[in-house]
Amino acid sequence: MPEEIEKVGNVSQQRYEQIVAELREVVGQTTRGQFTIGDRAVEVVPMRSRGGLVAAGPEWTVDVSLRRMADDFGLRLCNVKTTRWVASRWPKEHRQPGVSWTVHRILASIEDEEERFAAILTPPEGKGRWTTDDASRRVGQQVETPVSPQEKITAIRSLARDEDVAAAVTTDLLKRPQVAAKVPTGDKVRVVEEFTRDDSVATTAATTLLRRPDVAFKAMSDDTARFQVNHAQNERHRQAREDFERDSPVAPAVRRIERSVEFLDLVTASHAFVAAAGRVVPGLRDRQLGGDERAIVRGNVARVRATLDWIEQAVDTGRVDMDDELARMLRGE
Repeated sequence: MPEEIEKVGNVSQQRYEQIVAELREVVGQTTRGQFTIGDRAVEVVPMRSRGGLVAAGPEWTVDVSLRRMADDFGLRLCNVKTTRWVASRWPKEHRQPGVSWTVHRILASIEDEEERFAAILTPPEGKGRWTTDDASRRVGQQVETPVSPQEKITAIRSLARDEDVAAAVTTDLLKRPQVAAKVPTGDKVRVVEEFTRDDSVATTAATTLLRRPDVAFKAMSDDTARFQVNHAQNERHRQAREDFERDSPVAPAVRRIERSVEFLDLVTASHAFVAAAGRVVPGLRDRQLGGDERAIVRGNVARVRATLDWIEQAVDTGRVDMDDELARMLRGE
């Protein structure tokens, strides 16, 4: 076997095994020391059931007593509390010499006593001893070295609790097309809706999307979307017209031209009607229309007369309003 494979780090496999044996003894001593601290803390302040009463006077509350104890031999209060709780979860006969204090502490969160005592005697399949990550997996806690996809997801979520970190991670991930492609459509829609709550972002996004012909075509198949777009266009034209008439120095001249255009439109419409009648009426020579046909033509002639009267009124007075009867007639009612 090559030499580099026989080494662990900078030491040989044999030396590494010696170091592990030495450190296991140190860990065992540490575990016994932690349990000793916990046992003494339980002795000073016994564990009580939820809702139970404390026999000592009010001045000797749990925190006060454990605080004094921690200060007297130089530990943090939280450490003393932890050792006290772990010691209470592991009676001496169920503590395992070959298992570290950390594993005892993690497995102590198993509520059922029988399950807890059996678990520490049963390392994961294929392994001769408990590791801290295996113990964390056993009780559903986050592991230090994630292996499965779910463990990696949990680790990322934990690291991304800070909003700035989450924003940076999200930005980097969404830059990877293969990652973005795996996001379900519904989630993508929710993300876009969330990102476009800001009007400026929504405007930029909508403009970019509507530049894509296929997207614009599909979007316009929605009646509400189409109405909103048309309404926005009309509103934009109206605002532009108002701004022009208010601010432009050439607005009066344009208004005069527009009035001239309206005059020309009216003359053109009249000429077109006369020309059309001149082409059609001669074709009625020697032709007898039926009763229904004559009624329809007379009705349209009446509408034409009413329209001509309306035009004369507008030309003479500038008034373009009409009474209800004329409006109904022009609508063909």
